Amino acid sequence: MKTEAFDKRFDDGEDVSKYLDFSKAKRPGREQKRVNVDFPVWMIELLDREARRLGVPRQSVIKVWIAERLDRKTQTENRTSL
Repeated sequence: MKTEAFDKRFDDGEDVSKYLDFSKAKRPGREQKRVNVDFPVWMIELLDREARRLGVPRQSVIKVWIAERLDRKTQTENRTSL
């Protein structure tokens, strides 16, 4: 299918997902890299307790908390650089 035909179908509101290969899709800047981190037992216990409370895996708690902290740091740095 040519680009113009694809664009027309999309613009007309047609579901064009059947023409896409999502298995090769990438989100720029969102690639993942595995890292190993050692935590003290007390920290793991608290992380597990919070994960159970939220009903999510421990890794999700860690990722969200780190992302929130980095976001706050970035916002603080942006305010001070103005």
